[in-house]
Amino acid sequence: MHIDDLFKLRTTTFSFEFFPPKTDAGAEKLFATVQELETLRPSFVSVTYGAGGSTRDLTRKLVLRIMYETNLEVTPHLTCIGHTEAEIYDLIEPYAQAGVSNIFALAGDPPAGQPDYDRTHDAFQHACDLVRFLRDFRDRTGGQTIADPRGFGIGVAGFPEGHPGTPNRLREIDFLKEKVDAGANYIITQLFFDNRDFYDFRERCELAGISVPIIAGIMPITSEGNLRRMSELALGARFPARLLRAINRCGGDPDAVRRVGTHWASEQCRDLLDNQIRGVHFYTLNSSSATREIYANLGVKDSLSLG
Repeated sequence: MHIDDLFKLRTTTFSFEFFPPKTDAGAEKLFATVQELETLRPSFVSVTYGAGGSTRDLTRKLVLRIMYETNLEVTPHLTCIGHTEAEIYDLIEPYAQAGVSNIFALAGDPPAGQPDYDRTHDAFQHACDLVRFLRDFRDRTGGQTIADPRGFGIGVAGFPEGHPGTPNRLREIDFLKEKVDAGANYIITQLFFDNRDFYDFRERCELAGISVPIIAGIMPITSEGNLRRMSELALGARFPARLLRAINRCGGDPDAVRRVGTHWASEQCRDLLDNQIRGVHFYTLNSSSATREIYANLGVKDSLSLG
């Protein structure tokens, strides 16, 4: 289903993100998690794409398996770095043929161990360039995309706490508007822990004339190791002192840390729902338990109950 249709059907969307495991055992474990979360009837799920296309085949394999073996609407991630136009074409045509309706377009990170990666041969220098390509995509017969006559629904990233590579916050919103003007249908934000950052970001988008739905990215803290990983993955992420103080009070007790993290995320979601959020996107880290607990804390049976 095209993302525009999802927003017409539901007041608020709930969605989940997964990353492709690198082993067969990990893939089977993840698919069991996917099936557990399917019972919550999310609006859609997404599958990440490694830096420089490092998980290209794994991403495609997982996307197509979800497409064929579940009733979930799946959105593959796609990044610019390390690809020619022909390579991107070869990646997305099978998605169109399989009936995939939406793609999440990202600039992407340099390949591991190559912080000075030379991008001069990359066909797409910025995410907005990839968005334009996806918007104009046609299959090799010259027709529209097979998935939907309107073409792909396209998502892009937003950064409530600021993009680590763009210290100028005014230019940051300009860059986001370029992606929307190029054809993006919706925005999913990077994770955040203070809703005030999200509300300020939403208002700045409105001031810039960005009117597409903005989905809030939420990642519950489930362990101290998980917290450290977040700080590495989301450069510049701010952890409120109240949250850190609550985790410190746990004294290293893993069960207590998990309860604190799940409670914090639940309260974030409750407040977001009370303030007319268009959607919540859970970064699941390939586990279903924390997401299911948050649903229970919110009294949400499944995403359809949100209208």
